[in-house]
Amino acid sequence: MSPANPVRGEATLVIQGEAHVLRPTFAALVAAEDELGPLFALVERASAGQLRLGELATLFWHCLAQPHSQTRAHVGEAIAAQGLAVAAAPLRALLVQILQGHPSTSAG
Repeated sequence: MSPANPVRGEATLVIQGEAHVLRPTFAALVAAEDELGPLFALVERASAGQLRLGELATLFWHCLAQPHSQTRAHVGEAIAAQGLAVAAAPLRALLVQILQGHPSTSAG
């Protein structure tokens, strides 16, 4: 698998000792929103420090570039094992992508 491309809003999460790309595609974000509620509310909860571990794992799981390559439980266990400080970097990348979109697709 190719490494994460931060320009595209991608991030990396290590799960079971292996790097996995998190890619916030439209389909992934719609699936996450269907389960977690509006993405703006998710961003607000995250900025207020109110994002729950299960919500974080759900967002990451939906954004795996290789869907179903890992179970949601494995994603949650990886977050818990690495700690929230490590999980904050990929979360920040996904939230920026949610709020700002792709630089290459914005009107200019």
